[in-house]
Amino acid sequence: MKVSIITGTYNSEKYIGDCLSSIFMQDYPDIEHIIIDGSSKDRTLKVIKNTKNRVSKVISEPDEGIYDAMNKGIRLAQGEIIGILNSDDFYNSNSVISTVVKAFKESQADCIYGNLYYVKPDDPSVVVRKWVTGPYNEKYGFRWGWHPAHPSFFVRKDVYEKYGCFQTDHKISADFELMLRFIERFKVKTSYLEYPMVRMRLGGESSSGLKSHFIGNKECYRAFKRNNIPIPWFYPIVRVGSKLNQYFNH
Repeated sequence: MKVSIITGTYNSEKYIGDCLSSIFMQDYPDIEHIIIDGSSKDRTLKVIKNTKNRVSKVISEPDEGIYDAMNKGIRLAQGEIIGILNSDDFYNSNSVISTVVKAFKESQADCIYGNLYYVKPDDPSVVVRKWVTGPYNEKYGFRWGWHPAHPSFFVRKDVYEKYGCFQTDHKISADFELMLRFIERFKVKTSYLEYPMVRMRLGGESSSGLKSHFIGNKECYRAFKRNNIPIPWFYPIVRVGSKLNQYFNH
């Protein structure tokens, strides 16, 4: 079972090495790593070339943002399973992919997801927050502030082919819309691994202050409407509560 991992890059020289190394060190043999670069102006491409990796394709050209890059990677992917790892992030252990593949085979799920650690940007050994996702509960789900951590979200390629890729008019929450569409609208079969899959450096587009929180809320509302899913009036409150809970899990 081939696994395709897609990484979008743009001026990512500072941390891309950690991402590359964490994929290279995985104990699962059949991995395809695809990098979609938005015409970086720094040393990103040189770092990729000079770091041990499993990169099978590098596309470097102007794009319309990170979700456009992800869509390009999905279209190129040859694997039965697709995962997306941001250039600043890395897998928490060398057995993440083998654990995911085993879970797919045992559960026959359409998507697998687990937990995520937020870490200090320049000292990723320090965990600041823990995103403990928990299993999907259809009664509550997204409307109550639950959703998977996207870097831990692995999906069968035929799900993308059937239900579509990322909506690029969402600038920071297209991953939320995609997971909402797959899980709540089209009811794909899910399986949760109570397992820390990814370490994410704080400071990305979706975790960088009040402005991103406001934009994220607005885009999440649009995602619900786009998929004809009712939105409770208290959604902004539970969304904040779910993020605060990550600190209590720490």
